[in-house]
Amino acid sequence: MTEGAAPGAGERILVVGPSWVGDMVMAQSLFSTLEARHPGCRIGVLAPAWSLPILERMAEVDEGVALDVGHGEFGWSTRRRVARSLRGRFDRAIVLPRSWKSALVPFLAGIPRRTGFTGEQRYGLLNDRRRLDKAVLDQTVKRFVALGLPAAEAVAGGFTVPRPHLAVDGGNLAELRRIHELSSRPAIGMMPGAEYGPAKQWPLAHFRTLAESLVAEGFEVRVLGGPKDDEAGKTITEGLAYVHNLCGRTRLADAVDLLADCRQVVTNDSGLMHVAAATGTRVHAIYGSSSPVYTPPLTDSAEIHTLSLECSPCFARTCPLGHTRCLTELSPQRLLAAVLGTERRLAVEE
Repeated sequence: MTEGAAPGAGERILVVGPSWVGDMVMAQSLFSTLEARHPGCRIGVLAPAWSLPILERMAEVDEGVALDVGHGEFGWSTRRRVARSLRGRFDRAIVLPRSWKSALVPFLAGIPRRTGFTGEQRYGLLNDRRRLDKAVLDQTVKRFVALGLPAAEAVAGGFTVPRPHLAVDGGNLAELRRIHELSSRPAIGMMPGAEYGPAKQWPLAHFRTLAESLVAEGFEVRVLGGPKDDEAGKTITEGLAYVHNLCGRTRLADAVDLLADCRQVVTNDSGLMHVAAATGTRVHAIYGSSSPVYTPPLTDSAEIHTLSLECSPCFARTCPLGHTRCLTELSPQRLLAAVLGTERRLAVEE
């Protein structure tokens, strides 16, 4: 910290970021809190390399530091090398993941104050350990923000959670529209993937039926996701005019711009749901095995679609009962009615 500066002023803060797209978007609420509470602070984020393009769209982040360690890999030599590069550069660290290895780099880097929730025997690695009260901190985003607050304030709860907001690159959007030969029709985004598992995935046949109906209503449909979602994208789009399979054909930063350009999106509870919410696009979020209470889209422009069956939310990756009724019985007609109803309200507002 700069000599003579007020507490927090000019402070150099390293945040160890999460490993999921949605969680990284939600982490922006912490970054905003730090910036507001500590004017002049400098925020660095240690995160997987894939997340750097998302961090570049966050005005609060001054530096992204890539930690190229594969999922489930310990990566001791990589963590030591990154730690050496960070020595002397930060005054404190905030560790968002609760694993032992996630706290290792700040410890090896000698960062004086290291904050995180108690977990996985991290007593030696963290020196500002917080107890996680799940009743008070009942959402992932609240847990992130709480680690940036004084302990007493975090325990009391009731603090403000800023909404994520990702910057949009208009020039990149124009180029994407040209490259993918997108039409001038109003666009609806669809995100059929969910990295967690099939119990969070609305049936592809439902997505396709909805896409057909939206095209008949005069819309263009953009199906977005990663390379793993390409086959799903083909199932939804094959043979349909004005329906584009962009899964695996765009970068994560491109998805920010394409989703910001959509009128609305229909999405599983997924990372791209949170990306869409952070661009201000109206979100229709489908919940099966998961709960909107725990990981809601952080926007006022969202409509939650769930059947609230007696067996849900189960938080399982695959349906324990083998029927996934929480998703299969949520009809495409319901989503179509919701999208068209929103369009009617928008027309009145505009």
